[in-house]
Amino acid sequence: MYLTADAVEWTLAQPMPDPSIVVTGASLTPFNRRKDGSGFRDWAFEAFTSALAMSGLVPGDIDEMYLASESDFFSLQLNPASILASEFGLHDIAATRCEGGGASGQIAVHAAVRAISSAAARHVLVVGVDPSASSLSGDAMRELYGFSFDAWTDGMNGVTATALYALSYLAFAARYGTTDADLAHVTHQNRTNAGRNPGAHLRRSDSLAEIAESPIISNPYRRLHCAPLSDGAAALILSRGDVVPPARRGASRVAGIGASGDHMHLGARRDPGMFQAKTRAMQRACADAGVTPDRIGLAEVYDAYAGAQLQGLVGLGLTEKPGRDTASGVFAADGRCPVNLSGGLMGQGAPVGATGVAQTATCALLLEGRYHAELQPDRLPDYALADTHGGICTTAAVTILQRGRA
Repeated sequence: MYLTADAVEWTLAQPMPDPSIVVTGASLTPFNRRKDGSGFRDWAFEAFTSALAMSGLVPGDIDEMYLASESDFFSLQLNPASILASEFGLHDIAATRCEGGGASGQIAVHAAVRAISSAAARHVLVVGVDPSASSLSGDAMRELYGFSFDAWTDGMNGVTATALYALSYLAFAARYGTTDADLAHVTHQNRTNAGRNPGAHLRRSDSLAEIAESPIISNPYRRLHCAPLSDGAAALILSRGDVVPPARRGASRVAGIGASGDHMHLGARRDPGMFQAKTRAMQRACADAGVTPDRIGLAEVYDAYAGAQLQGLVGLGLTEKPGRDTASGVFAADGRCPVNLSGGLMGQGAPVGATGVAQTATCALLLEGRYHAELQPDRLPDYALADTHGGICTTAAVTILQRGRA
């Protein structure tokens, strides 16, 4: 079969699909410890319906769904993606679960981006949810998180996540000269931001003295240097640029994604203090977006511990002087590149599967000027960064968003 000249001319005259990927819907529930009898299905449904309302779409428009959920132990539900698709009334679409520890949410975002880029879908729902605070006891959670590293060498020998993070940070601190005062600055900044976030788990502003005097958990980490485990959900709807509803055509878009991995065991790494997987993930995202790290105007950085934020800032290429730049206000709410305006994991909270989805939703809302009034910057930057990792940066995934144009 051959095309006629008229058919070729008609084909060439047709507009090409817009390859951009737009955040048409973004929502997150409050993060906290739920004591009201609600469960993960309730929180996920709340986030989904809110994101759907923002998008201007209807359930029948959704082509695929990706769910981020770290552990079946938390929800006591195998195959949660299919369960939630049924709860949402999405009975005839592919529903896939994504899991990569703390990076689960960003991995789900990346899967949605690839589905749209491959022309497999036009509108994709991403949901992140975990009952990380209310389902199990603190001791059970600590044991499970030991199994999230190497269960044979770490978890079954009683090694905790805090201890492994502390070992990695000590190697980093020896190289960069960061101090306990720097850990306190990170903690104080993130918790202060959380105090202005009505949806944050820890709406408190711990003083530098309170931080310095809180109990040691694993040297140098004190209790207030650590993020709380939380309950909650977040949702995104990503859409191909040429099918975005008219009211959302000026919304922020996904500019670039990147992911990488590293050795599971700290002792096998060339430099246990450096988040090299994060560096590679950021390099790939920047190449995808066509930008350099200095173009990032705000960032949500994975801060399971205060030192992990300092390590992340270096790994992402946002600074070579993490202690100095943190103390001088470069990453403060009114700084050159505000970091964790939400309060981060340390203040907003950490329902693990929801974390990366919530970061991306937060960045999208900030770029649109739709975030909480007390935290919304007066100047809207062109680019924002959502950063997560699983393990001690064993799995890293980052997303760069670009401010939309009306």
